[in-house]
Amino acid sequence: MVAGWFTDTEDEEGFRLLGTRCGACSAVFFPREDSLCRNPACAGDALTEVPLSKRGRVWSYTDGRYRPPAPYVSDPEAPWEPYTLLAVELEAERMVVLGQAAPGVTVADLSVGAEVEVVPGILSEDTGTSWTTWHWRPVEEER
Repeated sequence: MVAGWFTDTEDEEGFRLLGTRCGACSAVFFPREDSLCRNPACAGDALTEVPLSKRGRVWSYTDGRYRPPAPYVSDPEAPWEPYTLLAVELEAERMVVLGQAAPGVTVADLSVGAEVEVVPGILSEDTGTSWTTWHWRPVEEER
């Protein structure tokens, strides 16, 4: 989707969202910041790429059941596929990251506070090209 927002691997185990950490105040940003610290109380400009936590907790979620109106761009001839959106809290980074649920995950599979993990996903495909993104998937409890 956007270069540098996540690792370039299709391996689920090594897949991570990538943020940046300010060397002066230790604030972490996603999407990444490459020039100046976004913290208004900090004048730092030394930013280092950091992988974000692989797991987080559902902070909120909803489903998209209709095709958004213009200016949203979509093929009106293609069937509309409902999708699930999640806001996931990454505790270590103290931030909430939005993203789409993995294919097949619906609002019936989620609850606030449930643990989820980030996995690679496909945003769109056409002849010879795949646009990749991230998805959130519920973590199965170990038995």
